Amino acid sequence: MQRFQALFQQLDRSTGTRAKQQVLVEYFRGTPPADAAWGLELLLGKRRRRLITGRRLRQVAQALSGLPQWLFDDCHAQVGDSAETVALLLPHGEAALQERPLHQWMEQDLPQLAALEADAQAQALATLWAGLNQNDVFMVCKLLSGGFRVGVSSGLVSRALAEAAGVEDSTMAQRLMGELRPSATQFCQLLAPEDDGNDAPAGRPYPFFLASPLEVDQLQTMDPLLWQAEWKWDGIRGQLIRRRGESFLWSRGEELINGSFPDIIELSDQLDDGTVLDGEVLVWAEGEPLPMGFSALQRRLGRRSVSRSLLQECPAALVVYDLLERDGVDCRAEPLQTRRALLGAMAANWQGGLRLSAALSFQSWQELDEQRRQARELQAEGVMLKALDSPYLEGRKRGHWWKHKLEPYRLDAVLIYAQAGSGRRANLFTDYTFALWSTAEDADEPPELVTFAKAYSGLNDQEITELDRWIRRHTSERYGPVRAVEPVQVFELAFEGIQLSKRHKSGLAVRFPRISRWRQDKPASEADSLASARALLERS
Repeated sequence: MQRFQALFQQLDRSTGTRAKQQVLVEYFRGTPPADAAWGLELLLGKRRRRLITGRRLRQVAQALSGLPQWLFDDCHAQVGDSAETVALLLPHGEAALQERPLHQWMEQDLPQLAALEADAQAQALATLWAGLNQNDVFMVCKLLSGGFRVGVSSGLVSRALAEAAGVEDSTMAQRLMGELRPSATQFCQLLAPEDDGNDAPAGRPYPFFLASPLEVDQLQTMDPLLWQAEWKWDGIRGQLIRRRGESFLWSRGEELINGSFPDIIELSDQLDDGTVLDGEVLVWAEGEPLPMGFSALQRRLGRRSVSRSLLQECPAALVVYDLLERDGVDCRAEPLQTRRALLGAMAANWQGGLRLSAALSFQSWQELDEQRRQARELQAEGVMLKALDSPYLEGRKRGHWWKHKLEPYRLDAVLIYAQAGSGRRANLFTDYTFALWSTAEDADEPPELVTFAKAYSGLNDQEITELDRWIRRHTSERYGPVRAVEPVQVFELAFEGIQLSKRHKSGLAVRFPRISRWRQDKPASEADSLASARALLERS
């Protein structure tokens, strides 16, 4: 644990990317594999089971601190993090934590502590905290609550691990894909020299290649004849793998989703062994995606199994974009037009919900834009542009693939509620609820504001600070952590989709709402109404 604690402190103090990478390289090279494996798990931010909730940790710490509940809660509200609150408010001892290896804490000590009954658990936490310094109290609480975060990206961790192993960055990126279990054996496999890949797990996916947002002015510098265009569908990216007689479906978030989409797994029987496809998982019926199909898709995500009725209501398809592996050979370095030709030959024999993404025909950017404007009619978000000579890379490499989305829907709404954020913004009001005006068809009474959407992003730091001050001065009521404010501030909201919803008071739900601008030039009386929102629904 001493090495990991030191690593955490060094990363926290380092500001340069190269400096952080070097610190990581030294950690991976000098730490015993069993501990390094857990360090890697924590650095990558992989989903871990929460052993003890932050609320429970605060409850025990408050009793030990002797502080009144209101004061302890107020401190937590200002800090915004349970582990940091506990570490700051408890008295400290010596750093006994560092004497035990990280893997023993993660595999034995902390799970055993979490399994204790309430009174025994509180006593064990009190004993543990009493022997630790402030940094170690913070670290233990983070590991228990499952909320560990450190300021390094997964890409930086991957590059550092590649340097420590002496392999190519692309090789390490692929090794880190899929299921990783923190063990000394698997960590040693990660650091193994380059090989022919015969020992790789059958289900290991490739890192996804991502498109960058297109700035329209860039089109003037690009020859349309050198680009392929296809629809940008509103689903989830997935890789369908057929190797060694087994099939695997991975999401871009590195989750194995076989259980959620058994109908797509069945489709993989049409593929030759040693085939990996990249595509979009959609809810698809009668040759086209269902309207607002992403909501239907969400009904299937996260399930270990899917009922027959849900399979019928939300049938899934894989619209295939790219060919990453053929006959067991990695073909990502081939140009897109070559991969596309191979894919087209394969797709000629596909049936059911396995289908090739159609390439759009165009000779000029104006011609393509005319097609792009029809995207919503086809339940698409816009178009994708891919250079015909582009290889399939990893991550977001600019210049090869672009996404050219439609303009979002926009409505002017009134701020009516605010709540404090978390982390570094725990003492600022950054979570907002917005409302639209009801209309004559909604009620016989004069128009009233009806909650419509919540948004958490879109304002810069200066605007957040200014709005926070305003909220504190114009609070009309308090409901726990939520403040009702005078309904006078208008904001333009942008969002990607709108649909009917029985769960919302407005009867509508929107997708990806965010603040596009603060309309300080507009009075609340001129904000949009639910009728305006329903008009957007009719156009979608």
